[in-house]
Amino acid sequence: MPPAKGSSDEATGPRSGHKRRRRPGAGVRQVLIRIGRAAIRARLLETPTAERIWRTLPIYSTAQTWGRVVLFEIHAETGREPAAKALVEPGEIAFQSEEDRIVIAYGATPISRKGEIRLPSPCNVWAVAADPVAQLEAVRPGDRVAVIAVE
Repeated sequence: MPPAKGSSDEATGPRSGHKRRRRPGAGVRQVLIRIGRAAIRARLLETPTAERIWRTLPIYSTAQTWGRVVLFEIHAETGREPAAKALVEPGEIAFQSEEDRIVIAYGATPISRKGEIRLPSPCNVWAVAADPVAQLEAVRPGDRVAVIAVE
């Protein structure tokens, strides 16, 4: 049966510029990211990186910070996707393939210019936060990280 007029089987994630395919009847996959006292739910995009990270869950690591960015290493090697980008929006959750780490930006980095969030290299955006990322201000280097699937 063809899609209804005006509908599409593609959608673009908010402010991410990443297209994701919707499978009929497929549910939205979410994770809960706990870092110290902060807890953020995130909706996975339909990208190869999101799929690889989903298959790696649960993930446990240790937080690092760099400016207003929280980073943590994971074991989910994947290459850089064609849509990888160095400029992100608050709430976009990315994977830095060169360092095998997840990057969650909530503000400027030491290399950002005025009004932007610039990561050290192009990263694969694989999820979008469903909760305010400003709570990451409370994260300290060494805080424990847990990433688990939300059913």
